[in-house]
Amino acid sequence: MKKQFNKNILVTGGAGFIGSHVLRLFVNKYPDYQIINLDKLTYAGNLENLKDIENKENYHFIKGDICNQDLLNEIFENHHINGVIHLAAESHVDRSIEDPSAFVETNVFGTISLLNTAKKYWPGNTKDNLFYHISTDEVYGALGKTDLFTEKTAYDPKSPYSASKASSDHFVRAYHNTYELPTVISNCSNNYGPNQFPEKLIPLIINNIRQKKLLPVYGKGENVRDWLYVEDHAKAIDLVFHKGKIGETYNIGGSNEWKNIDLVKLICRIMDKKLKRQSDESKQLITFVSDRPGHDLRYAIDASKIINELGWEPGLQFKKGIDKTINWYLNNQQWLDNVVNKSYLKYYDKMYGSR
Repeated sequence: MKKQFNKNILVTGGAGFIGSHVLRLFVNKYPDYQIINLDKLTYAGNLENLKDIENKENYHFIKGDICNQDLLNEIFENHHINGVIHLAAESHVDRSIEDPSAFVETNVFGTISLLNTAKKYWPGNTKDNLFYHISTDEVYGALGKTDLFTEKTAYDPKSPYSASKASSDHFVRAYHNTYELPTVISNCSNNYGPNQFPEKLIPLIINNIRQKKLLPVYGKGENVRDWLYVEDHAKAIDLVFHKGKIGETYNIGGSNEWKNIDLVKLICRIMDKKLKRQSDESKQLITFVSDRPGHDLRYAIDASKIINELGWEPGLQFKKGIDKTINWYLNNQQWLDNVVNKSYLKYYDKMYGSR
């Protein structure tokens, strides 16, 4: 007899960095939930991130595109989806500058396809359904030296990536206001931790130090970011999904502001010690490169709303988190090498190609 689940949740982009941590948390914490992972497996989607849960009874993977309306209808119909955690997105700013249209396709049209499907299968605004859209603090634009992003900060996106995410946020709110679709949004600061694709700053620096390659830093490295450990973010997503108020937005930040250059130097010091290299050896690899267009100087989030209303707070202090992250990459060099040379794509063929 097929097991009946209390909830059937569709997680989009679950093979990605943040998505894999959310999936792991939900699959292990809620055995009475069926968790459907829909992922297109583009360059940043990696099923090796989910080896430890791939055989769980309450986990099911589907390879597919959120822009495929027929597939979405089939998933909602066959799996009786009553919750969506929408993480699928093109997310790298540099790539958005090179090809904005791909970001519009996935981040805007893909989100609209999901919204239309939810509207079709969830008639009326019921307490049993939720469309949870995960977004970014980059939609707010740049900050001055002392202020913080709040949920009421006006949108001012500066890159094609942040513009596409801002657009998707607006559509989610519009579907709530126009069709009474039960929605909630969260905007997070920069995530770091295990399983992050190595074009992002922290894994890129770790990998390059490991291989004694140059460490590229934009401009003079003065850009400031607020860093959030990915498992803390996953716990916040869990809280927002279960306790967040319909129609609301929650900002999720780590309260850990670092200039890029200071962060890179910190990683150099830690890596030199762990790899038993000369003091400041890796620091000599730092090279400043031309700044990218529209590069916001500072992001920082005021997370007081989610802290006060839902009881969340970041659990891991940054220096412990970065040490834990570096250890993970050093202990999982095969994972890193597989991602860099795309060997991880063979894993999909091995696990799912013949099904």
